[in-house]
Amino acid sequence: MEEVGLGIVSFIRVAWIFATFPVAVACFPLPGLGWFRTALLAIAKRGKILQSKSKLTVPQRFFFHFYVVGVLWTTILLVSVWSYAMREHVNNVWLSVFLLLLMEVQVLRRFYESIYVFNYSPSARMHIFGYLVGIFFYALAPLSLCCNFAPQVFDFVSGRVHMSRPGFDNIWMFVTPFLRLPWYAWIGAAIFLWGWVHQFRCHQILGSLREKTEKLEEYVIPYGDWFEYVSSPHYTAEIVIYGGLVVASGGADLSLWLVLAFVVANLAFAAIETQIWYRHKFDNYPRNRCIIFPFVY
Repeated sequence: MEEVGLGIVSFIRVAWIFATFPVAVACFPLPGLGWFRTALLAIAKRGKILQSKSKLTVPQRFFFHFYVVGVLWTTILLVSVWSYAMREHVNNVWLSVFLLLLMEVQVLRRFYESIYVFNYSPSARMHIFGYLVGIFFYALAPLSLCCNFAPQVFDFVSGRVHMSRPGFDNIWMFVTPFLRLPWYAWIGAAIFLWGWVHQFRCHQILGSLREKTEKLEEYVIPYGDWFEYVSSPHYTAEIVIYGGLVVASGGADLSLWLVLAFVVANLAFAAIETQIWYRHKFDNYPRNRCIIFPFVY
């Protein structure tokens, strides 16, 4: 069982490293690798900055699929790990339950936004590879939050391990384990919610831009909230959100650091191109806006 668990954790970590390394390399203008950056840009661009006529694209509204996968998979993992924790009474499993609860809050909000907040242009496209990367992320990220207990939870769910059914006497048995979580779990949750709120506000701003234009294909400069500081504040907030998960975990799990590295590399790469597009599109674009990290980059 221990060997299986280590195998799952190792597989997840290797997958994150292989997915992150090419993008991290492309973020820097290294000599002799211009062709690599160009090739990666061709499949990473989407929406307003994608001008390709390639047939290997799908509508950008397919973002909806990411959050369907995210909600379904996170819910399955949350219910399974929570049930295992209640029956086995393993204290450190409750931290994974807490992280999955935060992830559930995130994917449910993104699911809501994909239906009610964003109004994608009919011509907005994304590369099929970018689409597959999105599916990869929302399949692997929730699993990374509980991968250390995956074999035990699987055996429990499949009925291989017999456990007595506990009595559900009152609601406090659901609440008490969370009150025993370490202090850093709540600090991380506060950071997570800070990013969560600002990402929602920034997405609302982006979603409302369509209402300010006469034509669906027109674009205007977004203002408000973190847009006053960076060009891609929804990306900044995403980094804060996953940084909060790392803090909430205690920072001792390499898997979560690799998830954060993937998020930072991919969003920084996308934010660079967004900044370039804005400055070419609008002569009056605010020059004081950083790319993704306020006052820094």
